[in-house]
Amino acid sequence: MTQAHDKLIGPVPTRIVDTARQLVTPYEGRVAEYNIAAWLQVPGLANLPVSLLVSYRDGDKRREVTIDHGKVSAHSKILLSGIARMPVKQKIEDMQVRLRSAVPTKSLVVEELFVQAVELANSDSRQALA
Repeated sequence: MTQAHDKLIGPVPTRIVDTARQLVTPYEGRVAEYNIAAWLQVPGLANLPVSLLVSYRDGDKRREVTIDHGKVSAHSKILLSGIARMPVKQKIEDMQVRLRSAVPTKSLVVEELFVQAVELANSDSRQALA
């Protein structure tokens, strides 16, 4: 079995975590959604696959959600982005964006990290009522 290696890209400040509106879904229960993008330089991983994920604590459970997969360029750069749909039973705490690879990462340069709630908690719902 292959061992995955995680590298912290960055923690998400609580003020950003708390801005997301929690939606109620029929199968997942409450879900918070965030747009996440990371522009990275990962020397030593050129032409290798990596994954972007977010990990968080929900009460006493540690959870993680995969956001995107990609292959690092020959110049050791990659842009990974997507929407993280994060199921939550209690409260999202200690949210961290991470890079996962099959090969250990010696260094990681974060050119930019973007995290934003898809829908703000205090915004009006724009869904049509049937």
